[in-house]
Amino acid sequence: MKELPRSTAKDVFSHLLAIAMLYVGVISFITMLLEYINVKFPDALNFYYTGSLESIRASMASLIVVWPIYILMSWIINKDLADRPEKSQIGIRKWLLYLTLFITAITIIVDLVTLVNYFLNGEITTRFILKVLVVLATSACVFAYYLWDLRNEGESKSKLPKKCAIASSAVIVIAIALGFYFVGTPAQQRQVRFDGQRINDLATIQNQIVDFYGQKKALPADLDSLNNTITGVVVPTDPDSKLSYEYIIAGDLDFQLCATFTTDQSTSKTAIIAQPMYYGAYGESSQNWTHTAGRVCFDRTIDPTIYPDYIRK
Repeated sequence: MKELPRSTAKDVFSHLLAIAMLYVGVISFITMLLEYINVKFPDALNFYYTGSLESIRASMASLIVVWPIYILMSWIINKDLADRPEKSQIGIRKWLLYLTLFITAITIIVDLVTLVNYFLNGEITTRFILKVLVVLATSACVFAYYLWDLRNEGESKSKLPKKCAIASSAVIVIAIALGFYFVGTPAQQRQVRFDGQRINDLATIQNQIVDFYGQKKALPADLDSLNNTITGVVVPTDPDSKLSYEYIIAGDLDFQLCATFTTDQSTSKTAIIAQPMYYGAYGESSQNWTHTAGRVCFDRTIDPTIYPDYIRK
């Protein structure tokens, strides 16, 4: 009986790293496509646009790093198998291939069960069908390739691994390029973060103005009046230009806060909503901070009925 070759430390390292990169890459790829579907077909009851963009960026970063590593390790493994075909029988390779087949088979089964369940419940939608197809197609491709790899056992010098590597890499590149369409370039994302900080600053200033009114029953004359060395309150300035934000008194209870933005967040899906303003013990409210690019002013009116007389006697 012919003795089977034993796994070396190099074999264990190569196969474990390759399979780990495969799992991370496949999960990132599926996650990214699912988030694309969420953005294009948003669920009105369960959709967080900013969260989807963050998930897309994380998936893109993972794929950019792990997929080239997976391709490289697969090339090293296949080159080693071509030189020593008997290594196709080593334990680490067999175990990892069967584990991969098991995981992908379970994924396909669960995916199909979910499809049938939703169909029977009459809850089939376009976004659901697309998500099922993404998971099913990706899992089926991985299953088919590794089933072939397991059966091949290094006996034939097939060009299939090379073709699959090229095809999968092309699909990954297209998916990543599509990601830039959704999240924008790094420079654009930096501008979005600057505008997000401006919104946070304006919300902070608004809260400080409201607190000032609650204590003194009058609007502050200017933003400098909000600075307080005892409480540590310092009015924020524009994070990029370092200039002060505009504060305009429009009446006894009315005021405007103005800033200059670099991005357009006026559509409903990209509107930035500030966190609820806390008015001490007198309730809380959320304000919409939707803006276009350029100078934008936000009109605010204080409701004096939420500040009873016992605040200041």
